[in-house]
Amino acid sequence: MRVVAGADQRSPVASTAVAIGGLAILCGAVASGVAILPVALLIAIVVTLVLGYPYARVLQWRMLLAGIIVVILFVPIRRYMLPGNLPFNLEPYRVFVALVLAGWLVALLADPRVRLAHSVFDRLIGLLVGTVLLSDVLNPGRVNALGPSVPKALSFFLSYVLVYYLILSVVRDWRTIDFLLKVLVGGGTVVGVFALIERRTDYNVFNHLRTVAPFLKFQGAIGAEGLERGGTRLRVYGSAEHPIALGAVFVLLIPLAIYLARRTERRRWWAASLVLSLGAFATVSRTAVIMLAVVVLVFLRLRPRATKRFWPLIVPALAAVHLAMPGTLGSLRAAFFPSGGLIAQQSNVVAGNELRSNGRLADIGPSLHELAPHPIFGEGYGTRIVGFDEKYNNAAILDDQWLGTLLETGIVGFFAWLWIFCRCVRRLSRAAREDDSARGWLYTGLAASIAAFGIGMATYDAFSFTQIAFVFFILFALAGVLLSRPELRETPSRVSG
Repeated sequence: MRVVAGADQRSPVASTAVAIGGLAILCGAVASGVAILPVALLIAIVVTLVLGYPYARVLQWRMLLAGIIVVILFVPIRRYMLPGNLPFNLEPYRVFVALVLAGWLVALLADPRVRLAHSVFDRLIGLLVGTVLLSDVLNPGRVNALGPSVPKALSFFLSYVLVYYLILSVVRDWRTIDFLLKVLVGGGTVVGVFALIERRTDYNVFNHLRTVAPFLKFQGAIGAEGLERGGTRLRVYGSAEHPIALGAVFVLLIPLAIYLARRTERRRWWAASLVLSLGAFATVSRTAVIMLAVVVLVFLRLRPRATKRFWPLIVPALAAVHLAMPGTLGSLRAAFFPSGGLIAQQSNVVAGNELRSNGRLADIGPSLHELAPHPIFGEGYGTRIVGFDEKYNNAAILDDQWLGTLLETGIVGFFAWLWIFCRCVRRLSRAAREDDSARGWLYTGLAASIAAFGIGMATYDAFSFTQIAFVFFILFALAGVLLSRPELRETPSRVSG
């Protein structure tokens, strides 16, 4: 989608869309018996800001996108919800994303300045969406037996795709791209600071948001299971749903912080990259370390001379990790080199409960056997219910998103995702080699982040964690913008690399 004119001017269509969307949500709350006061208060604040303040401050598309980023980063998913009695949890990010998407869809229908545009990944995304839908159509019995679980999973997936096209439609210049990257990196840095505090004090500030937003309903902190490592303390999880997911978010943002430091020549962004790196180590996550290694390899490949200049900083950086978070390096060493060896650990099978998670290597054989009856399109997207819904729980957790994707959407879905990652990283890498300016560092950074996410998917169930999934799709959308708009490639850069 493309906004062809007037992106930052007051738009009566957009204002009307937000007002109508708020009214629709309020009517739905009344019809479903939801406690009206907190919902009405939230909607009133949003609509009042939209209608009462200058459009340049509130209703620019970039501000709405920044709002999505802030909510995703700072309001923990599954830990908070708005009061209500709906069939699904009325979480703040769902409400905000739904309002923004509703305004955008209304603008597409009613605003002549908003029209359909194309992305270089359209065909691959179409293949992926078609495969996801077809995988469920071909497994009606399994889908129908799981009640609302499959439609819920589909709604999550389609919301990611819609956010991708929302960003593609409204982000048209380097100023907006840099603004969104600053919000992402700045917000991630704040989360990183709180993660370091959590590491030293065991106090998670994100479990106490009701002190500043009393209308939020706290669902409880994450349990201790799965948070131990090193035998001495729990791993930090900040605003994420798990330490692994938090570490992955930090790693995805580090290359973008490096780009901002190179482009703006401001030390604050180097400081941000340091905080994000320390935050990634604070999670004591092997996945984060592996992803960080992928980032380094991509930078060595695309920016070898500049990257090699940082080698002398490795020892001071490790010393900083040890001083800031004693025991972290030892815990990571024990995690990578456990007693009996890592391969033996990951080949371990938990006997007596088929719904328990086994080692990652131990899951491969049984998963391929499970795939055998329906190898082409899988057993249905969203039909493997693990851990979160006791009523429909029917599968063991797979700490391997690629393996889970293969089971749910078959060989076609697996290769659709693989094709997306390979094509995206290849095209970004080509653009990075062709551009020696500061903006070439953004192509490098996005290539590093997206490659790291793709490799990291082999070590945890990435799309089960909404925060990291949204961050990935936002970065993927920005890559789509850069690769789909030739005019951006021709815009002079302010700072040379």
